Amino acid sequence: MLSLIVFLPLAAAAGVLALPRRGDAVARWVWVGVAAVDLVLAVVVWARYATPRPNELAFEERARWIPGVNSSYHVGVDGLSLPLLVMTAVIFLACALYGLRSRDRPRTQAALFLFLQTVSLGVFVAADLILFFVFFDLSIVAMYFVIAGWGHGDAGRSALKFFLYTFLGSLALLVGFIGLYVAAEPHTFDMLELAATTPLSGSSLTGSLVLAAIGLGLAVKTPTVPFHTWLPPAHTDAPAIGSAVLAGVLLKMGTYGLVRIAMPMLPQAWRSWAWVIIAVGVVSVLYGALVALAQNNFKRMVAYTSVNHMGYVVMAVGAAGLVAANTADARAVAVSGAVTQMVSHGLITGALFLLAGVFYDRAASYDMDSFGGLAAPAPKLATAFAFGAFASLGLPGLSGFIAEFQIFTGSIAATPVTALALPGILITAALLLRALQRIFTGDTRGHSQGFADLTASEMVSAGMLLTLSVVIGIFPRPLLDLIEPASHILIGLVGR
Repeated sequence: MLSLIVFLPLAAAAGVLALPRRGDAVARWVWVGVAAVDLVLAVVVWARYATPRPNELAFEERARWIPGVNSSYHVGVDGLSLPLLVMTAVIFLACALYGLRSRDRPRTQAALFLFLQTVSLGVFVAADLILFFVFFDLSIVAMYFVIAGWGHGDAGRSALKFFLYTFLGSLALLVGFIGLYVAAEPHTFDMLELAATTPLSGSSLTGSLVLAAIGLGLAVKTPTVPFHTWLPPAHTDAPAIGSAVLAGVLLKMGTYGLVRIAMPMLPQAWRSWAWVIIAVGVVSVLYGALVALAQNNFKRMVAYTSVNHMGYVVMAVGAAGLVAANTADARAVAVSGAVTQMVSHGLITGALFLLAGVFYDRAASYDMDSFGGLAAPAPKLATAFAFGAFASLGLPGLSGFIAEFQIFTGSIAATPVTALALPGILITAALLLRALQRIFTGDTRGHSQGFADLTASEMVSAGMLLTLSVVIGIFPRPLLDLIEPASHILIGLVGR
């Protein structure tokens, strides 16, 4: 089932490219149809999911691949990966619906995004480090072509900066993977075996160096301060659907790597460097919020809020490494909040970037000062933006609140110093409400005059993401029932 979910979009991409040049309309609907089928299959996996035992995965599939280095095609899911798998399928369906209105090489665009969907899903099901790395690296290549081919402004420069930064990070990641392989006896790239044996637990120096290499690669992808500088230009110049996938899916590959690879395979090093990881998270939270507050460009503002929101995740998983008596439950809550935040941020920020694309399509501008009173001509856009803003700032009843409440409850219980990140919530609320006021209230002026409201495809694509944020905010139990057992297992692995 998992292989079908992963490779169905790739097969469809090949079929789309085989269409005649006049098959643009067919290509767009094939993209939507395949994305919808993939989401249905992912939901079926969720419905049939049963929590596996420690150091096991559900729906496992294995096949010989590179036997010379003991690397296999090994896939599976658990409570840490399955929510991200489903979220990825949802975001790609939203982008496919949004792309129905595209007239810029839609056949090539559909094929590229279907390929990107395959490699993105592959990251979240991979249970072998080489397989993980292959999918991880191919996502960088695909996103480079998305930004360079369909972006605007200085898209070529932004795409190149994105590629060089993230590819350099992936090389550091590969060095760390090789370090784990060399230390393992017998040598292996299998994630479950490495998590079970923790080959570097007896060597604090080597373990710290390997963690530094893996952490650097994942920090660039997340991104955390100070490795975030590729993110704002990449988002500003990327097309709307490119930004939605970049923020909603690709950034999660970095934080997912922390909970899937760094924490269970290098528990001793993770505990040793927990305070540094917490510090990086807190700085990212505050810096991202403050810089976002200073932006006049709407898309850059949303990009910097991603640095802020992913900082919460890094802070929470850092707090999970502070092993002490009577804190296991609190640390598990922090990890659950971190995974919930990955899902929540993907849905909310994906929707906000799709809405940002509406501004550029209508007025070729993201400058918030050039708009005003937009609620009058575009009430649907105003409503959708308000929902996205309130979800992002963590209003109760929306998914952002569920995630951030768990993160701070667990992190502060484990170490009160993480309360230093609390002002980030207040600053985020200020900047989003300020943006809402500047763009949508007052007299209609500037680019707001004659502004066309959301089309059906725009409304459905952003609306489905925001609706899921509301559903999670009101009924979080199904998602938490999936995540919490895996979080407790991870805490047990880190505490060894």
